[in-house]
Amino acid sequence: MNKKRYAWIAAIALLIICGAYLYNGVLYKEARNIAEEKAAFQLPSLQLIAEYKANLPASDSSYLNKTIEVSGKVTQVSDSLLTLDSGISCSFSKKMGADIHGKEITLKGRCIGFDELMEEVKLDQCTLIR
Repeated sequence: MNKKRYAWIAAIALLIICGAYLYNGVLYKEARNIAEEKAAFQLPSLQLIAEYKANLPASDSSYLNKTIEVSGKVTQVSDSLLTLDSGISCSFSKKMGADIHGKEITLKGRCIGFDELMEEVKLDQCTLIR
């Protein structure tokens, strides 16, 4: 009877250890802080747009879900969204001022792909660098 009791205690302890490992190591991961990450790529907005229009699969394999730094001219501003060179849609966590419309800027964000309908590269979690 005593062996059976120790076996149950060992099995429960093993389940607790496995559960803690899965929760902390596999299932629960903190959200990425794109603002703190080093950019994997730095390029002009027109180059990024041209690469996506020329070869979507190759561009996705290079840029998708990567932190990139992009420079270009602001062509549209609307609340927390702005558009660079009429081809890169960038979303920010805060409202952007209309005073940056028409200016050359550099920003950093995570590439989330290409919207074929709108023909725009999409970036999220953007931060203004300069």
